[in-house]
Amino acid sequence: MQDVSIPKVYDPQSFEKKWYKFWEDNKLFHAEVEKDKKPYSIVIPPPNVTGQLHMGHAMDNTIQDILIRFHRMQGYNTLWMPGCDHAGIATQAKVDAALREKGTSRHEIGRKKFVQKAWEWKEKFGNRIMYQLRSLGSSCDWDRERFTMDEGCSKAVREVFVKLYEEGLIYQGTRITNWCPHCNTALSDIEVEHKNEMGHLYHIRYQIEGTDKYIEIATTRPETMFGDTGVAVHPDDERYKNLVGSVLILPLVNRHIPLFADSYVDPDFGTGAVKVTPAHDPNDFEMGQRHSLEQILVINSDGTMAQNTGKYAGMDRYECRKKLISDLREQGYLLGIEEHEHAVGHCSRCDTTVEPMVSKQWFVKMESLAKPAIEAVKSGKIKFVPERFTKIYCNWLENIRDWCISRQLWWGHQIPAWYCQDCGETIVSRENDISICPKCGGHNLKRDEDVLDTWFSSALWPFETMGWPEQTEELKQFYPTSVLVTGYDIIFFWVARMVMMGLKFGGDIPFKHVFIHGLVRDSQGRKMSKSLGNGIDPVEVVEKYGADTLRFMLITGNTPGNDMRFYWERVESARNFANKLWNASRFMLMNLEEYDKGFIPDDAEYTLADKWILSCYAHTAESVTGNLEKFELGEAARSLYEFIWNEFCDWYIELSKARLYDKENPSRKVAQYVLSYVLEHTLRLLHPFMPFITEEIWQHIPHEGKSIMESSWPEYEADRIDDSSEKNMTAVMETIKVIRNMRAEVNAAPGKKSEVILNFSDEKTQAIFIANKEYLTVLAAAQPITVWKNGSAKPENAMTAVAEGIEIYLPLAGLINVDKEMGRLNKEKTKLDKEIERLAKKLSNKSFLAKAPAEIVEKEREKQKSYMDKRTSVNDRLSYLADL
Repeated sequence: MQDVSIPKVYDPQSFEKKWYKFWEDNKLFHAEVEKDKKPYSIVIPPPNVTGQLHMGHAMDNTIQDILIRFHRMQGYNTLWMPGCDHAGIATQAKVDAALREKGTSRHEIGRKKFVQKAWEWKEKFGNRIMYQLRSLGSSCDWDRERFTMDEGCSKAVREVFVKLYEEGLIYQGTRITNWCPHCNTALSDIEVEHKNEMGHLYHIRYQIEGTDKYIEIATTRPETMFGDTGVAVHPDDERYKNLVGSVLILPLVNRHIPLFADSYVDPDFGTGAVKVTPAHDPNDFEMGQRHSLEQILVINSDGTMAQNTGKYAGMDRYECRKKLISDLREQGYLLGIEEHEHAVGHCSRCDTTVEPMVSKQWFVKMESLAKPAIEAVKSGKIKFVPERFTKIYCNWLENIRDWCISRQLWWGHQIPAWYCQDCGETIVSRENDISICPKCGGHNLKRDEDVLDTWFSSALWPFETMGWPEQTEELKQFYPTSVLVTGYDIIFFWVARMVMMGLKFGGDIPFKHVFIHGLVRDSQGRKMSKSLGNGIDPVEVVEKYGADTLRFMLITGNTPGNDMRFYWERVESARNFANKLWNASRFMLMNLEEYDKGFIPDDAEYTLADKWILSCYAHTAESVTGNLEKFELGEAARSLYEFIWNEFCDWYIELSKARLYDKENPSRKVAQYVLSYVLEHTLRLLHPFMPFITEEIWQHIPHEGKSIMESSWPEYEADRIDDSSEKNMTAVMETIKVIRNMRAEVNAAPGKKSEVILNFSDEKTQAIFIANKEYLTVLAAAQPITVWKNGSAKPENAMTAVAEGIEIYLPLAGLINVDKEMGRLNKEKTKLDKEIERLAKKLSNKSFLAKAPAEIVEKEREKQKSYMDKRTSVNDRLSYLADL
């Protein structure tokens, strides 16, 4: 006899941790190479080692887990590779902060000890998010967990760097880069977030040498003028054509600089004349290259003014701006200030305003790498879901710039380059330590102090985690991976770079599909952030409501590529769904007495309700499978929700009760079979979405195997589809609904049986209803049920309605006391009249309308409309009763 001791109350905390431990202890997430099985693999987007679970992670990993569990049950050799990213800037900031608390700094303890401290920090705090992912139910292969700085990944990084260097695709150059004064490192273009900010446009007079004339320039960053080495105008700008070639005198500095023409200049912006600062602006840098202008750095790496700025040296750049504007005004160079909105770059890590700055860095040439990555997507070898992101991906790659990959940090993959201090040779090596110069034989070598951009190592993630550069069995079976699941905000950061590196080094595309999901926003549609204080901690949601509830909430109503809003009401709804399933399962378990697991009914033994629910289940299995294969996870979840809540729980279970309670009924064991079959198979369909509750229930009901995880995915059973039974049952259900509504309209007592007279349009429908009239008795309190005969007088004092072409008569004699019901309705009408009159006065009060918030006024109007609708309904019922 199966254990039926499932508790009365659904309490996820009592079993979620238990089942996760069971799965992990039994290695149910682990995949070995099995060449005879079709592979399905996903690499996790590695969260930062400094991170903790947020709603974006919860969404991303729930989607991955659904896909993994689904394919695992389909019999694929399934691998979900977990791991963490070393997060160079973020981790260094954490360790720096810890050192400051102890009264020291990384510069005091030195690089070697600092890196040691960083590893200690990683071991102590860095696995937090991995355990949080476990609480979500993520079925990762934890035996294969990787880290972007583990020995294998580090070897892969060195191999890729050296190979690209040998091919001339990695080079060192002095170019303009994005510099973060707070993180004190260069950033790539995509690590800069541009925000529209209200600033000022400063109009400054630049005197033309030897004349009393001047050029008026407009700038948003006057503090960079110390690095001006020219002023540019458009070659077709008639205002300046005769002045091109003149020499200008830089205000306050008195340096002579040329006025030249360049087609980059927008003649409609500002005055049409722009100051050119090649060392502090990317566009100015390009103009400087074209016109051989000097590059003068005037801002230090920490955001203070450089020594060559005279009395402003050492000032913060914004402090300098205030003082400089004051001095320009005092000496007559400032012609005016106007407000101006413009895009300002911010560090995506710390939000500090980025300073464009010339510096010597390492770069990757991107053009030759980008072309095959574009072709892989355009040819359909890699497919984006939804497809609209293909265009965004291709547009970025078609306009890509070289990638600055060096970072001025100590935590990360140190660049494998050494400089001979004797002969000047640069040595790039796969070895981790070089002591002899291959050119001069000298031992005076110095290693490059910079580390690689974190995204450089994570670009190799799909194949480096499989053991590359070794040609491992894992690489042969699981690469390319099946799908990458990620948000649209890192298509450029990560997705495109993985495609480029996968094609270049992995020998193939890194994944076949890129499933893009949106962001989880708050209920007002805002992005969740610490600054707004609107973040929702998924761990807290799991602790209060359970992981299954959070997972199901995140998936239902979710469509690929679109943002979703977080509402607590949706969490409660998902919890109610879990509770509904729990109670339905508990009911079935309580009615399995004398259940014969080997019994399978003959077709003739099935009732109409049995055939109907089995057909509905078959349609649901087909819908869920089809939608999961199309990445329509939200639609798959909706199909399950509607089937379980409406068809299985609200209808079939209610219809089965009479047979289950009657132990002498020979059809009882048929009802037990159908209940058990449908529930067990439905739990399997639901398992990828809600793994914990499905395992807990499945272990109590009749089943085969150790875990629902290892059970097979339900196949589509075409022979279960019964369109005729579905049509007939739908007619019965619609009739039941109409009778219930009729009874509710006259406020009939719930338990009081009432006669129902039915008029059928054809004998076939009549025969079906007569054969299944107990359904109307059980669910609509219809007794007796009479068939109206053609030609006889229509029933008097009866409500009438039509459902599915069937005329329904509900005689009121004996069902209600008409006078008493009319009295109740008149009292209700009086109350409604008073409320409507009160609201009418309130909403005509000009003072209230002027002072009350708009949302309060709108709520009062909604109340008024609701009361008026109720009054109309009451009046209709009074009119109806008066005519009886």
